[in-house]
Amino acid sequence: MLVKTFGSAVYGIQAITITVEVNIAAGTKYFIVGLPDVAVKESYFRIESALKNCGYRMPRQQVVVNMAPADIKKEGSSYDLTIATGVLAASGQIEAEELNKYLIMGELSLDGGLQPIKGALPIAIQARKEGFKGFILPKQNAREAAIVNDLEVYGVENIKQVADFFNGDNALKPEVVNTREEFYDSLANYDSDFSDVRGQENIKRALEIAAAGGHNVILIGPPGAGKTMLARRLPSILPPLSLHESLETTKIHSVAGKLSTADALVTTRPFRSPHHTISDVALVGGGSNPQPGEISLAHNGVLFLDELPEFKRTALEVMRQPLEERRVTISRAKFTVDYPSSFMLVASMNPCPCGYYNHPEKECICPPGTVQKYLSKISGPLLDRIDLHVEVTPVNFDELSAERLAEKSELIRERVVKARDLQSQRFGNKPDLHANAQMSPQMVREICKINAAGQTLLKRAMEKLGLSARAYDRILKVARTIADLAGSEEILLEHLAEAIHFRSLDREGWAG
Repeated sequence: MLVKTFGSAVYGIQAITITVEVNIAAGTKYFIVGLPDVAVKESYFRIESALKNCGYRMPRQQVVVNMAPADIKKEGSSYDLTIATGVLAASGQIEAEELNKYLIMGELSLDGGLQPIKGALPIAIQARKEGFKGFILPKQNAREAAIVNDLEVYGVENIKQVADFFNGDNALKPEVVNTREEFYDSLANYDSDFSDVRGQENIKRALEIAAAGGHNVILIGPPGAGKTMLARRLPSILPPLSLHESLETTKIHSVAGKLSTADALVTTRPFRSPHHTISDVALVGGGSNPQPGEISLAHNGVLFLDELPEFKRTALEVMRQPLEERRVTISRAKFTVDYPSSFMLVASMNPCPCGYYNHPEKECICPPGTVQKYLSKISGPLLDRIDLHVEVTPVNFDELSAERLAEKSELIRERVVKARDLQSQRFGNKPDLHANAQMSPQMVREICKINAAGQTLLKRAMEKLGLSARAYDRILKVARTIADLAGSEEILLEHLAEAIHFRSLDREGWAG
């Protein structure tokens, strides 16, 4: 008897429906064809044990399993339940009439229980698109898939529940998630807040500007000055995720298997902080079956690189293209995968190996030339993509012990949202542009116009401070954001002056 069941393969953040054909005929062998990998071939042993332990039998006849389309490689153990259900139906142990209405996925344990799968959300979206009535999958992934409307999602704990469901002996209850309610209930619910930070008002201001314009930022200061603490609070002042952004971010985390059982949606902006020993592939994404890297997991959020000069140069260089294009393309011989990677880069570093160059109290013990050599570990092209260079100084005792509460993230976020609204109106006819930081050089000349007094100030600043040519566009972009925060249509002198202040690393002689 020939039976068809349906599963799915995930490539990038898109799913492709896989038809699993099971045919039982005279003979004794088990064959699985259709470009399966080792994990799929090993499914025979898991299926046989699971069926026996749940009171079913593995047919002692020739079983041929074909996974179509045969030119797409099938990877992982998520097809166990799809194949096992086909074997049960083909051997007459369950009814096969309703099988073509459901997409079935899950990894089997030897006792018949189910383990979670990756990519449940994109699979559910594709199942609805292709008109399937329902999606049967492990209980752990049910909430994640149930945010897709107009699709019955059944979370099951073992293969017996699936068999009873198709035999009509057990009516499974579909998982129901109110997507909008789930989204709005936990929107912008962050654990950390800017009100926890004592002092550092100039750094908070710099991060507010970065958040308002989507600018990349680097924090330079001695150990213990608060660089990491401030960076971790940046997501709390970014505009709340839209429902579209939330779904897009959730898809990436679903494919990577990073969603917990309790989570249906990612409702807060991601904050990713990889260690400096990270490999190129782990940062950007890749592998034989390309998986999203840290830059894609930070999509719509913040990627924080602590101790930037300690990262491998090759790992930093592969970030240059994704920073510009806001997506990463991973090419293999037979296919190409695109992952979105629109993130804010926040980096931190010590000013020198010992960490105390330019410190107000402690003396730097690095030999001559060491500071410049340390800074040269960061390439010019990467530094060129960072708009704000902020010097962080240690907080004194009086500020640390002050009782006065600092401004809450919520209040800062309101100002940031107003500035972003102005930018949305400005770039209304350009759907790919969302913030000032994404402006091209031509747009900078059109939008960031300054008067004669502003030109004079900028010229003097570049000559006196020894600012490099690349700083020119960056200063204008940042000045435009500062003007947006102030609600000003024009870039005024004070906006320009503040923007010039945030170009520390471009100053000649900064590193002595």
